[in-house]
Amino acid sequence: MALIEIKVPDIGDFADVSVIELLVKPGDSVKQEQSLITVESDKASMEIPCSANGIVRELKVKLGDKVHEGSVLLMLETSGEQNTSTAQSTSSSSASVATSSAPTPSAPSAPTTAPLANVPTASAQPSTSSLVEVKVPDIGDFKDVSVIELLVKPGDAIEVDQSLITIESDKASMEIPSSAAGVLKELKVKIGDKVNIGDLLAVLSGSIKEQSFSSASVQSQNQAIQSNSTAQASVISSAANTSVAAPASAVSTIQLPSHQPANALSADTKIPHASPSVRKFARELAVPLEELKGSGPKGRITYEDVQSFTRSVMQGTASTKAQQSKGGSSQGGSASGAALGLLPWPVVDFAKFGPIERKPISRIKKISGANLHRNWVMIPHVTNHDDADITELEAFRVSTNKENEKSGVKVTMLAFLIKACVACLKKFPEFNSSLDGGDLVYKSYYNIGFAADTPNGLMVPVIKNADTKGVLQISQEMGELAKKARDGKLSPAEMTGATFTISSLGGIGGRYFNPIINAPEVSILGVCKSTHQPVWNGREFTPRLMLPLSLSWDHRVIDGAAAARFNAHLGQILSDFRRVLL
Repeated sequence: MALIEIKVPDIGDFADVSVIELLVKPGDSVKQEQSLITVESDKASMEIPCSANGIVRELKVKLGDKVHEGSVLLMLETSGEQNTSTAQSTSSSSASVATSSAPTPSAPSAPTTAPLANVPTASAQPSTSSLVEVKVPDIGDFKDVSVIELLVKPGDAIEVDQSLITIESDKASMEIPSSAAGVLKELKVKIGDKVNIGDLLAVLSGSIKEQSFSSASVQSQNQAIQSNSTAQASVISSAANTSVAAPASAVSTIQLPSHQPANALSADTKIPHASPSVRKFARELAVPLEELKGSGPKGRITYEDVQSFTRSVMQGTASTKAQQSKGGSSQGGSASGAALGLLPWPVVDFAKFGPIERKPISRIKKISGANLHRNWVMIPHVTNHDDADITELEAFRVSTNKENEKSGVKVTMLAFLIKACVACLKKFPEFNSSLDGGDLVYKSYYNIGFAADTPNGLMVPVIKNADTKGVLQISQEMGELAKKARDGKLSPAEMTGATFTISSLGGIGGRYFNPIINAPEVSILGVCKSTHQPVWNGREFTPRLMLPLSLSWDHRVIDGAAAARFNAHLGQILSDFRRVLL
């Protein structure tokens, strides 16, 4: 084992840039090119990659520190077989990327306009009426980088080197400055556009100062970005993901309203201060960054800020401006119906007909209501109804409970249903899939959600890897999760990742119903109370215990024949549970 120093590679002309994020901690195992820290200059932010594989033993920097090329970032313990040339040459490994893809800045004493060859040179004599085109300068080998912010609007007075837009690659964001001064007549790009070197950004008019735009400043940003262009994206821990991921249950399929920034910033609009990786994370969750208050240095928005905001929205303690403007339009009494071309929802003064009492809808019902409404409108539901003979299975369940009375684990019919459904999902894998754009994602794991009735509303805990567990283990886990649900102590991780859901009303009553699919699942099974019915056995009618089944499925993925076979196979398993072994 060897202990080596990992240093800051060549980051161009930047000196004393601030450390704004630490992406690893002592004890972490890191790979070559994995991002270690995020640094920020006045114009750009970038992530610094590791030059070797190993285990972090000591961090040499902390938030707020200033670093430059050659600064020691951390001590890394590597194996004896570690490539020593890679380990000892931290800066050269990254610098080679920059030098191979970006031109070397010329000496300061000899200003150059090579990177701005496509930007018109300002005339020696100021002109008060000419129009000047401002184009994208040399940004290295990056192609089709996205415009993520517009920092000016038509009519603004622009100074030389004033930032006009912010662009973002996979690993860094940078601001593009103006090469001339004047009044902005027209912006030629909008948020979301892809730009390349030479693309027209804006048209200026008015007095044009000497073109003092420094190509070296852009080139130094290019080098800083390119030195990190091969770094891998920072990975959020699975625990963090489960706390904010969109769960597959009625209460937990929370999705924040999509947010599209305005094409031009108003005077009071605050530009979100966040690193590229945080911006990407926020976009994946549709979190509006401008509504967040950063807790990092200089008010910077961190991963934790995005996660905390998402949890607050899920818990109903916070809402986005988009949600507030809707005024809860996804709930029945507040929906106008205008978006669907329907008549407005009737507004009635109920008090004039008699005494009334108003109570706020519970947090869980607010969350689940919005998701159920979306799922019902967007998924083409079809429901198959059938009956399963569970006479022998119920007798086996009763005898099992008597034998295991001392263990304290009570086996329910739902536990048998979960095992039976897993067997059906293996035979009909399209029921264990999800739509993802134009693709169908088939899952090789079997996580079964079950609806739990609580004082605050419906919740859907998930039995993970149900195919690897026996009926007794499933029953025990179901009891623990149901108790947590009633006590309001279910964690987001315990309500996420379901591939199929069972909604059972067996303890209450009813005959059949149409359960609503929990996106992104494609099917759900509804179960009602079993009843004794006369069934013809070929010779006579005999009393049999029949369980009503209601299978709802997404017609975009599943057709009627497959659904009928699924229900029939499920009924066969429940009538003779030995089939689950086949």
